[in-house]
Amino acid sequence: MLVAGFVAASASLLGSFAILKRMALVGDALSHVALPGMAIALLLKINPFAGAIAFLGTAVIGVWAVEYKSSLSLETVVGVFFTASLAVGALVMPEHELIEALFGNITALTPLESVISIALSIFLIALLLVIYKKLTLSMVSTEMAQSIGIRNKRLDLIFLLGFALSVALGIRFVGALLMGSLVIIPAASAKNTARSLKSFMAQSVVFGVAAATAGIYFSSRYALTPGPVFILISVLIFITTLFVRRMRAV
Repeated sequence: MLVAGFVAASASLLGSFAILKRMALVGDALSHVALPGMAIALLLKINPFAGAIAFLGTAVIGVWAVEYKSSLSLETVVGVFFTASLAVGALVMPEHELIEALFGNITALTPLESVISIALSIFLIALLLVIYKKLTLSMVSTEMAQSIGIRNKRLDLIFLLGFALSVALGIRFVGALLMGSLVIIPAASAKNTARSLKSFMAQSVVFGVAAATAGIYFSSRYALTPGPVFILISVLIFITTLFVRRMRAV
């Protein structure tokens, strides 16, 4: 439960910026890239997390380079190249590992993997808190950000690498098919109720951790797969925040 909480917290915090940067679909597409990396790692008998990180890091750097050297948007580049990765991963992945890779199983983490996941989640949260002011200014005006010395290209690369790390951490929890929801739904819920950037970030984390904790509890009690349970609880929270938003508008 502790691992799920930290992973959900880091993914939800990143999701708040993904929504502001209009990158809601990028997390879903990035998770597809992790699949062939995990498959090749399993074939080589090494930790699938290492394969996911290697493929995601390489892919993110490639996408970042293509985005700045072409007129295509980030989501277009990601959509064209990364959706094919799901098909490649499904072909390469050993059949008995495919379901777990697609839908996740955080209960299968070893103690060492759990410690690493928590440590990397804390690192990602700290990174986002350090750069969030620069990210915010860059989203408001790239010219203004550049005028005060913010390197927008480097900042975008750092954010994308953070995105890749979040996907690599979360894919063991909810799997490749549901990873985008881990990042986006808690943040989307927070957007319905938050009244400032800081409250938006804080509520994203709260909703993500609450859904993860409840998901682990109900999945262990009723012998269900944690990832899909987490997503369904996140959707229920999102629907609740929609009602809250409508009540405020009345």
